[in-house]
Amino acid sequence: MQKDLEKEVNKTYKNLSSYQELQLARHLDRPYTKDYINLIVEDSYEIHGDRHFRDDPAIMCVLGYIRGEKVMVIGEQKGRGTTNKIKRNFGMPHPEGYRKALRAAELANKFNIPILMLIDTPGAYPGIGAEERNQSEAIAKNLLEFSALDTITISVVIGEGGSGGALAIGVADKLAMMRYSVFSVISPEGCSAILWNDSAKVEAATKALKITSSDLKEMGLIDDIVNEPIIGAHRDKEGAAEAIAEYFLEQLEMLRSMSKEERLQMRYDKLTSVGAYGEDKPEESEKN
Repeated sequence: MQKDLEKEVNKTYKNLSSYQELQLARHLDRPYTKDYINLIVEDSYEIHGDRHFRDDPAIMCVLGYIRGEKVMVIGEQKGRGTTNKIKRNFGMPHPEGYRKALRAAELANKFNIPILMLIDTPGAYPGIGAEERNQSEAIAKNLLEFSALDTITISVVIGEGGSGGALAIGVADKLAMMRYSVFSVISPEGCSAILWNDSAKVEAATKALKITSSDLKEMGLIDDIVNEPIIGAHRDKEGAAEAIAEYFLEQLEMLRSMSKEERLQMRYDKLTSVGAYGEDKPEESEKN
C-alpha cells in the first residue's frame, strides 16, 4: 500500500499545471523565512532597523551559522495568523525593509560573510507612506549595491517572487527557485484583470506568464531549481530546509573555488544577459 501511495503521489505531482504549482507556492502551511532560519541556522542573532526610519518586520536579517559556515540570512517574512500577518505586512516590505537588508549586506560584505537571501513576497508595499519614503529608490539602490558586493551571494525563491519586491534581494551570484515556487513581474490575478478584465482567466494568465521554476530555468532566467520534497515543502518542512542548506553549502564551495574577479564577471554577465534577444536572418528567397 505504501508503494502504491508513493507511485500515485509521484504520478500526480509530476504532472501539475502552472496554476497548481502557484497554489502550492501560496499554501498557508508552506515554510516561511523564519521557519527555515529556525531549522537550519544555529547561534542566530537578528539585526533590526535601517538606522534611518524604523525596523520593518517584513524583512528579517539574521547572522548565524549553517553547519559551521558563518552566514548572513536576509529574507522576507509573511507571518502566520492574523496578528503576525499584520505585523509583517503580509510579507510586503516598506523602503526601510530594503534599506535594512542593504545595511545587513554591507555588514556581511565588510567581514566577507556569505549571504543567503530567501525571497517570499507578493511584492513591495505600494502604500502612500512607502511611496513618500522612496520605495522605488530603495529597490533601485539595492539592485545597484547588491550587484557590486564582493562577498558571495546566493538567493533562493522559497514561495512567491513578486516583481521589484523580489528583485531587491534577488541580485546574487546564484539565483535559484524551489521546485514549487513562482517568480513573476505581476500576479496572475493582476494580469487577468488587466488583459481580460475577467477573474476567471487566472489559470490562463498563470500559464501565459511562465512563472514556474521549470519555465524560468528553461528561459535561462534562474540558475538552478532546488528540489524540495516532491509532496511539497508544507508536508515536509525539515526536508525542504535540508534541501536549502545543502544547496547553499554546495554553491558556496563552488563559488569559493573562483577568484573574486571571476565571480564578479560571472555576476555581471548574467545580469546583462537578461532580456537579450536575437533575430534570424531572412532567407535569400525572402529577400528576393
